[in-house]
Amino acid sequence: MRLPYVPDPPPVTSAPEQAIVSRIRSRRAPNPLQALDLTLLHSPPVADGWNSFLGAIRTRTSLPVDIREVAICRVAVLNQAWYEWMHHAPLASAGGVSDAGLRSLLETASVGGDGDVEGLTEKQAAVKAYTDAMTKDVVVGEEVFARVKRLFSEREVVEITATVAAYNCVSRFLVALDVGEQNGKKPE
Repeated sequence: MRLPYVPDPPPVTSAPEQAIVSRIRSRRAPNPLQALDLTLLHSPPVADGWNSFLGAIRTRTSLPVDIREVAICRVAVLNQAWYEWMHHAPLASAGGVSDAGLRSLLETASVGGDGDVEGLTEKQAAVKAYTDAMTKDVVVGEEVFARVKRLFSEREVVEITATVAAYNCVSRFLVALDVGEQNGKKPE
């Protein structure tokens, strides 16, 4: 970690800061605050906004767990955010992504259009291609977008897009500050 983690319990100087810590603890319950939280809490207002935004992405969308976690895990791979992978690969597996699918997500080669991806369902493969385009190219080609639009509702397209965008933010934060000391530790 490039900055020291805030102690747990975090030192707070006001009732509003205590409320922020309480909201973050509530979202994490029954788990303790994570290294990411203890980094963000250097700036309580940033931690609060982060908690609200990522809480919505993680827990209040209509996306099935496998679809959400394919997007998050793929962003982690593309940005080499292994702390993110470590936390989300088990969620992907529990959500229905096969072991072969997880191995496919770990491959750095991109897929596009209607390409099949070993171990992934048609929808999961479409999300992988969409995540690749959004993360690597920013501009999503028509073929990739048409596939996602054909397989998902408009609400789901917005939620997939927001998830990929949000976790690009998360991964860049994690890697820049080496949160969790996982930089350079690609899983096998």
